[in-house]
Amino acid sequence: MKMLDIDAVRAFVLVADLRSFTRAADLLDTTQSAVSLKLKRLEAYLGKQLLERTPRSVRLSAEGGAFLGAARELLGAHERALGTLAVEPRRLAIGLSEHVAGPELPALLATLHRHDPGLVIEMHLGLSSALLDQYDERLIDAVIVRFEPDEERPPEGGQLLFTEPLAWLAAPGWEPRAGEPLPLAMQTAPCKVRAVALRALDAADVAWNEVFVGGGVAAASAAVAAGLAVSALARRVAPRSLVDIGSRLGLPALPDSHVVMYSRVREARGIEILRVLTNAMKPG
Repeated sequence: MKMLDIDAVRAFVLVADLRSFTRAADLLDTTQSAVSLKLKRLEAYLGKQLLERTPRSVRLSAEGGAFLGAARELLGAHERALGTLAVEPRRLAIGLSEHVAGPELPALLATLHRHDPGLVIEMHLGLSSALLDQYDERLIDAVIVRFEPDEERPPEGGQLLFTEPLAWLAAPGWEPRAGEPLPLAMQTAPCKVRAVALRALDAADVAWNEVFVGGGVAAASAAVAAGLAVSALARRVAPRSLVDIGSRLGLPALPDSHVVMYSRVREARGIEILRVLTNAMKPG
């Protein structure tokens, strides 16, 4: 009877999900060459090519697609077996800024669950300032939030994950009415992205008028997608159909945001799941 290498199967699933040997290696805390070697050995053991590799892309072969579901089940069974030895269910409360979470959130949660099915994730979405307050009150174990460098200085103790630009986004084909103030769809105050965008417009002497105010990023994005207005958003949180119209309309450039994590997690598996989350979120 053939015995599969669990670590190699895990590497295969990560490469299949992320379409990248480099990102899979980051999540496994190893090197790209080590992941490649694991995959080659797994393919040799099975006698099947699981992945099709080119210098620019990685994708599943027909055999890899057929194997992927069983590979996920194997990893899940392995984690459940380990979980039976746990003294109590593990729970991790994570706060995620609405300006960081986006359409890929379901895929992120699926990745976390596959990595550790025994972990109960308590996810909080909201404004960065509100999430930091909950973190300070010890209601949340870790938060991932945005800071606009010209708006305020991040509190000490955070880990910079990456920087990300904001853009003026609108529905395809959308045009403002000539001679009228720029119509905006923004999130309610005290959203820092809102404050940065309005300050940039005022500094550039661009007349503006709010035509829609959303109680969350999803609401503001929906108004933009409906063709009501333009908004300042990060690409990761915006509907994929929206287009950048900043240059065409001569709108002022917006500063890059800093995405920062604060964590008091000290337990090894909690640290590991945060590492999986942050690596999966990084652009590119």
